[in-house]
Amino acid sequence: MHELSIALSVLDIVRSAAADAGISRVDTVRLRVGRATGVLPDALRFAFDCSKAGTPAEVAVLEIEEVPIGGRCDACESDFTSPEPYVLACPFCGGASFRVTTGDELAVLDLEGEP
Repeated sequence: MHELSIALSVLDIVRSAAADAGISRVDTVRLRVGRATGVLPDALRFAFDCSKAGTPAEVAVLEIEEVPIGGRCDACESDFTSPEPYVLACPFCGGASFRVTTGDELAVLDLEGEP
């Protein structure tokens, strides 16, 4: 379950950002997670909730913005977006050669809290 290591990394980022901003209690942490990362949002929320005790994010809610996989087909040059977690072929022409343009994001967007 790589979601646990991601949750721990997010908490490290939150600790540092909260200290830099003078925030002692973090209420909300917002992430952007692309479907192509293979990260399961529910598993990440669970790992975050299990790991946040004793940190500035102890009461924080983790909000996750999911980004669908998007790509550009090399064969037909179509841009596409897929709600599926995996893309094996262009949905327009069936071509197997494409570039992922969205959905590989994994970033802490921001946090909210109080001093």
